[in-house]
Amino acid sequence: MQKTTFLKFYGCLVLFVLVIIPQQTKAQLVIGSPNLQFNQACASDSFNAYDISFVFNPESALAPGNRFNIEMSNAEGDFTDAIVVFSSAPGSITASPASVTFSIPETTSGEGYKLRVKSTEPAATSAPSNEFSAYYKLHDTPFTINKFVSTGAFCPNGSYLLTIDNPGFGDTTSPLLFPSLTFNWYKETGPTSSVFVAESESLSVTEEGTYFAETNYGSCTSNSFSNRVMVSEATAGQTTTTAIESSAGNPFCASEGPTTLSTMNGDSHTWTKDGTVIPGATGRTYQTSESGIYTVTVVSGNCQAIGSIDLESGDFTSSIDVPAINELPTGESLKVTITTTANNPEFEWYLNEELLPDVTGNTYEAFEFGSYRVLVFQNSACEDFDEFTFEIREITDPFPEVANIPNLISPNGDGINDTWVIPTSYVSGTNTEVMILTNQGDVVFQTKEYANNWPEDQLNLTSVNLVYYYIIIPENQDIKKGSITVIQ
Repeated sequence: MQKTTFLKFYGCLVLFVLVIIPQQTKAQLVIGSPNLQFNQACASDSFNAYDISFVFNPESALAPGNRFNIEMSNAEGDFTDAIVVFSSAPGSITASPASVTFSIPETTSGEGYKLRVKSTEPAATSAPSNEFSAYYKLHDTPFTINKFVSTGAFCPNGSYLLTIDNPGFGDTTSPLLFPSLTFNWYKETGPTSSVFVAESESLSVTEEGTYFAETNYGSCTSNSFSNRVMVSEATAGQTTTTAIESSAGNPFCASEGPTTLSTMNGDSHTWTKDGTVIPGATGRTYQTSESGIYTVTVVSGNCQAIGSIDLESGDFTSSIDVPAINELPTGESLKVTITTTANNPEFEWYLNEELLPDVTGNTYEAFEFGSYRVLVFQNSACEDFDEFTFEIREITDPFPEVANIPNLISPNGDGINDTWVIPTSYVSGTNTEVMILTNQGDVVFQTKEYANNWPEDQLNLTSVNLVYYYIIIPENQDIKKGSITVIQ
């Protein structure tokens, strides 16, 4: 008896081990650290594809619906807010080693990124990859500083301001249009060498030399660099030029607040707007919310520097050349034109709140009846817009030709039988008197110039249909009498 019990227990134990061990083995998946097939990721809109490979074991541990996700850390290698840059289709990766291709986000900018691999069924995470530098080059073309002027001079004990043009000068695009970018300034030390000076959007130069700027893409090479400007020290009594920088850019958005104009240091400053001296504006900076041509004269010792900026506030006005309500016969069209002072304006046209994707100009020839809306945007940092609405309705003939006098109307606003429409031989211009009475004999309407417009006001309708009586007295004709039933 004891022997039989022991054999049964031993058999159950063996069966339990045989069942549990495979399940534990299947649940344990080990993923190797990602192997980078690149040294650095220098992406742009023309290229953004990078390869990695990884191993995992055992292959049998994967469930049919498993996904492998590739996560990218922040620029310091921290995965707290990791971004998934690749996710495999369920069950698509079943063999080790595996290779995948991913793209970096447009916000990528730094030297210490890492990758790791995570599976979903079962859940497992690899060790991080080696560090790598990665930048998405939002701007990758040459740009200009100081409107492409190749030389400049600063007064003794003064400075010369170098600024990145915004908007771009000539056909160039300003990198300042991308707020996330930063910039490095360099001073040439030889025909092919230079030294880093500062990281900023502008540079105040106090030493002679040739300077230029580059968009900061770390160790990645880029075509986003400026022209060279050779800066020298002016001699005593010389008049030179200086730059004026707008803190909010140019154009700037006045609706978001004023901008601060700044220039070089000096012993005295005189600011003008559109040729008129600004009272009290005697400092190195001047704050304004208005468009205009601003100049500054800086005196430093025996040297004088003059700067100028054509400042645009970003404000604009627009107008439309059609009224709010327009009536057209079927088959005819209405040409609508928007006039605006916006720089590089963009237009969005809507019909009954549906965007018209093929209509992008300032004019539109509308054929359809309905409610229209037009938005006018200015292509600048300013997010203001102008909005116009108008409606096109089908024109209605107030005196349509009808054969009989109707005895039923339904003034519910649906455009069908809303008013009592009678033959044209009795309407305005025929010297016919029209009277409408209640069923108690009270006159509620009387005219000799009937325009097919009764009732002009919405009647107080109830669930019971109202009955009125009419008397039509034509000139030199028999009198017409009858009833009008008003229904909802």
